[in-house]
This record gives sequence, structure tokens and C-alpha cells, in this order.
Amino acid sequence: MPIHPSTASTLSRRSFLKAGLASAAGTIFFPYIARSNPIGANNRVRMALIGCGLIMEGHHGWAQSHPMIDLVAVCDVKTSKREAALARLKQKNPDAVGYVDYGDIMARSDIDAVIIATPDHWHAAISIDAMRVGKDVYVEKPMALTLDEVASMVAAEKRYGRILQVGSMQRSYSEFSQAVDIVRNGWIGEITEIHIDLRGDFPPVSLLAEEPVPADIDYDRWLGPAPWRPYNNLRVLGNYGGGWRIFWDYGSRKNGDWGAHHFDIVQWALNMDGNGPVLFVPKGFEGSPYQYHQYANGLKVTASKGGGPANGAMIRFVGKNGEVKASRGSIETTPAGLASRVPSSSEFIAYRSNNHRQNWLDSIISRRPPICPATVGASTFDICALAGIAERLNRPVRWNPEKREITGDPEASRFANYTRRAGYQLPV
Repeated sequence: MPIHPSTASTLSRRSFLKAGLASAAGTIFFPYIARSNPIGANNRVRMALIGCGLIMEGHHGWAQSHPMIDLVAVCDVKTSKREAALARLKQKNPDAVGYVDYGDIMARSDIDAVIIATPDHWHAAISIDAMRVGKDVYVEKPMALTLDEVASMVAAEKRYGRILQVGSMQRSYSEFSQAVDIVRNGWIGEITEIHIDLRGDFPPVSLLAEEPVPADIDYDRWLGPAPWRPYNNLRVLGNYGGGWRIFWDYGSRKNGDWGAHHFDIVQWALNMDGNGPVLFVPKGFEGSPYQYHQYANGLKVTASKGGGPANGAMIRFVGKNGEVKASRGSIETTPAGLASRVPSSSEFIAYRSNNHRQNWLDSIISRRPPICPATVGASTFDICALAGIAERLNRPVRWNPEKREITGDPEASRFANYTRRAGYQLPV
């Protein structure tokens, strides 16, 4: 049986955020809870789910069936989603609780870790809050909405000593780690071209007619820090083909969708974690048929929205002596057979993780970094955000990855952050 008593709290999200801001000012109303060992006496991790949409279904199934996890709570601002997730959970844990306010989960000292699968504009605040009260975090990709939010998440990971795994799960797919080995060890020679496929595009952003807010959703909480907009079901729809993903207020469109996965593998293969490109050019600028970003050494990464020079692969690396094409479930190389080649003891071997969620759980137990901590995820997110800024401005944007600054462009720099709605300030 779980060793923790139920400590469900009535602490509201707004009061929780105020506590965080007060602590930054020097007066702590809600204490940071340090845990050197988050595992209970019977070696189980107590966990909660925040955001019960499409992507959470897989996380839910994994956590609920895992022998080392006690899944004890779910949270969603939409009643139907929350109740469906809770009903599923109660089949195994009759004492499980559902919350509309994620602050109630933060107030429970008996919860060790959270999985966050809300729309992107909520990722940073919930992740920082969780780490501040001693909880480990799995946060879906892209890890935030803005460049400044990501910097705050990295700082919180370091400040509070928590385990944070970004859900860039392709790092845990064997075909991508094999491709990284091939590139990093120079088996196809110096890399001259990289192409990725963003798997189509979303519909353009459009004005939406105002609709009555249904009783099923707490729309104010759903918007959270984002600008107030009239309610429309298409705005809040959780849909891989569009919904909230279309809007810059809540996400990074295709750059934050498939781009977050593919940019991440390119960064890994180029040994650029903690670093990044210096130039971002949108599709159509000076006749460019594709958007691209460029590293300081001149290497370009093109991103097409379906087909294009990726030539049927999700990611295609072209070298002077061959190429490798990697997709989920497949890897092709020229010359043939490179994927089965085993690196020697003196060569680079990529961090291997066979299961992204299990890798996170293993890190919670061992307190060793996971395959995609905040520091790694931040470099990838920078690319997502900057490619989006170039797209919105319809012109190139220059970036200093060491200083994490947009250079010589005050207009573009304004996109690094935004004015959050009152009561939804970013925690510290």
C-alpha cells in the first residue's frame, strides 16, 4: 500500500503562484520541499497527470500499469476529459482524485512527480512550480512557449535539483541514436547538407467568431498567461491536425510540433547540445523554397513541410562519403550496412535509452540526468522559437547561441517574451 496519506489541498492556483512570487521577493509563504530520496519505503513513485488530452493517453497507460508507480491524481480544466481520465484511474486506484486546479497537486507533499501534457503556453509555469516544491517533471515538447520561459526552466532545474525530462522521445528511438553515431563518428564524412520533413502544415491562423463558453471548461484557466481571446471551440481543441496548435499564443506551429523532434536529433548529431544555429531564414525569403537555419560553420538545415529534399525520410544527413536517412522505425544508409556497424571503444557512442518514460523514471530513482534534461531541451526549443519568429516577421533573424540573444533586431527580440495576464506571472 502507498505510504503517503492523502493531503489534497484547497490551495488555489492563483494563491500558489502568488506564493512563488513572494518567495522570489524574499518572503516564503509556500515552502520548497527538498527530497534527497523521492522513493517511498516500498520503492514506488507517487505520480500525477496534468493535462488529460490526446498525448496523455499513452502516458496514462504507462504510469497506471507500471509496477513502480502509484498514479494518484489527474488534473484538467475540461470536466469531460478530467472525469474520463479519473474514471480510468479509479479502476485501479479507487482513492484517486481529479483536480481542475493544478495548484492542488502542487500542494500535496505526497506526490513525487508529475507528467505535464497541457498546451505549450502552460508548460513553463507548471514545470517550474513542480520543481520548486520538490517534484520531478516530465514535460511534453516543445518545452515552453518563449525563449525567456526556457531560460527560467533551466534555472529552476539547477536551482531545485530536480529531474526534468523533455518529451523529445525520438532520442530514445534506436534508429535516431544509430544515425547520431554514424554522423558523429564521421562514417559518411563531413556533413554538407541536412534536410528534415515537418510532415505537412497547419491551416493559417484566422479570426474566430465568439461562441458561448460551455460549462465543460474553465476557460480562464485554459487561457492562463496567454492574451484574452473570445472563446471558440477551435481555439481550445486538442487535435494533432490543428486546434490550439495553430495559434502563436499557445504554441510554435509546425516548428514546435514535428520540428521539436527533428531539430533535437540534428542538434545531437552535430554535438550542438547547449549551442545552436546563428541564422534563421523563413520560406520564401529571397526566393528560398524552404525555411532553413544555419550554423556558424555555414552548414544549413532545411525544413520542408512535406516531401522536399528530405527525400522520404524524417531526417536526412548528407556527407561527402555517403548519407543516412532516419525515420521512426527505419534507417537507411549509403554505403549500406552502416546502421549495423558497432562503434569501437575509441569512437563516440550515443546515450542509449530504450524507453523515454522509463529513462525518466530511472533518473528519478538514480538522480542521474535523463537523456533530455532541460539544458538539452532548451537548445532545441531555441530553434523552434527562432524559426517561428523568422516566419512571423517574414525575414531572417540572427542569434547568438552562447549569449542566447537575438542580435541587432529589437523588433524580433520582443518575441523572446510576452506580457502575461494578471495573476498568471511566471513562477521563480
